[in-house]
Amino acid sequence: MAARLALRQTARLASSSALLQVLFRAVTFGLNALTLRWLSRELLGVVSVRVPLGVFWSVFLGFVWLHVLEVPDPAVVPHYGVGVVAFGLSAVVELLGEPLWVLAQAHLFVRLKVIAESLSIVSKCILTVILVILYPQWGLYIFSLAQLLYTSVLVMCYVVYFAMFLGSPEATKKSFPITRMKSLLPTLMEDKTFLNWKEARLAWSFFKQSFLKQILTEGERYVMTFLNVINFGDQGVYDIVNNLGSLVARFIFLPIEESFYVFFAKVLERGKNVKDQKQDDVAMAANVLELLLKLVLLIGLTITVFGYAFSQLALDIYGGSMLSSGTGPDLLRCYSLYVLFLAVNGVTECFTFALMCKEEVDR
Repeated sequence: MAARLALRQTARLASSSALLQVLFRAVTFGLNALTLRWLSRELLGVVSVRVPLGVFWSVFLGFVWLHVLEVPDPAVVPHYGVGVVAFGLSAVVELLGEPLWVLAQAHLFVRLKVIAESLSIVSKCILTVILVILYPQWGLYIFSLAQLLYTSVLVMCYVVYFAMFLGSPEATKKSFPITRMKSLLPTLMEDKTFLNWKEARLAWSFFKQSFLKQILTEGERYVMTFLNVINFGDQGVYDIVNNLGSLVARFIFLPIEESFYVFFAKVLERGKNVKDQKQDDVAMAANVLELLLKLVLLIGLTITVFGYAFSQLALDIYGGSMLSSGTGPDLLRCYSLYVLFLAVNGVTECFTFALMCKEEVDR
């Protein structure tokens, strides 16, 4: 019964997230197509490829970005220093809300996630379009302010929700493990050890895996940034095509992976042999995994076929000749094939990492 309830909640979370992503990606698709007519390729290249790396070790990498790497021409990309600082600050703000996001995800708070992401994305898009049209000369100020607004709204939604939810009759009824906001902050407890080494080792394993995954998935950005193999304009075209090609992965595959990771983790016990698990739960998990693989394969094949055939037309509609001429269509065709691999990889990865013990994660 518990497994079936978890499946219903997970399916609801995944479908709501996917629907939300489709709706707002359609909105941002149109808004991005509008802003492409107002901004230079160089500015887009700096924003999309270089600045987001400030998420990692914001202060240290902010110094590297400002004083070690090539600084763009202020006449072409104004306010570069402010952009680096702003994106680093937005990363810190978003990380402050990460515990709340994990808590909401683990307890399948569907409505909270939908409302928080909706408000933050809408706020960011509206502000970006207004500033691009009215003040295009602001350069990186536009994207810096929009990113700060996005992270601030996102985090505040989670903070306000949990401030109202914790201690409420609903939380008591659900036997929620946390009763006040203070419990989410780092604290020293006299009756417990300073560090749970079992959980710390598992967290370290996931950190190493995530770090490696970041290098593999974002490696081309590091190459472009540190080796300067192509100019900022070409970096901008590459990133636009990359983002366009990954739309399906982000607004369909990602919600499925995030939601069903929680489902598999709830239904099956981490690191435990299959024979020692409840066989009904094992059978349900296996059936769900099979259906998910069929679903994402069908979606991936559809995208591959139509994406390969209509890449040039899609880019011409989206960004005009700036994207449809040159290497843009070939890049998008390659990404259409890549989506098929992303489909299988994401679902199998969410299943295996929901069940692996520390040693298996390390391996």
